[in-house]
Amino acid sequence: QVQVVESGGGLVQPGGSLRLSCTTSGSMFAFATVAWYRQAPGKQREFVARITPEHATDYTDSAKGRFTISRDTINFTVNLQMNSLKPEDTAVYYCNADIIGQEYWGQGTQVTVSS
Repeated sequence: QVQVVESGGGLVQPGGSLRLSCTTSGSMFAFATVAWYRQAPGKQREFVARITPEHATDYTDSAKGRFTISRDTINFTVNLQMNSLKPEDTAVYYCNADIIGQEYWGQGTQVTVSS
């Protein structure tokens, strides 16, 4: 069973930065496409960013130029560096690991952008 654990959320002022981390258990990490999603109150969960085992990346338009996704294969971790945060980035951020068609979700981490 693969476990997915997010960390790094918190409260930050507009314009600030946070780095979220997603750590997976198991040796299958090398085959995982890992994505971040977020869900704001009263809204549907939406895609934020994705990184493939080959380190190819993809971002939603609102994240381009502000967020950077990267993977650390030694520590089985994917990081999401978020800069220039806006109040509309406030949401619970979820990590999703797709390992050869099998998906695993973490419990989520809260990000609040407020002055």
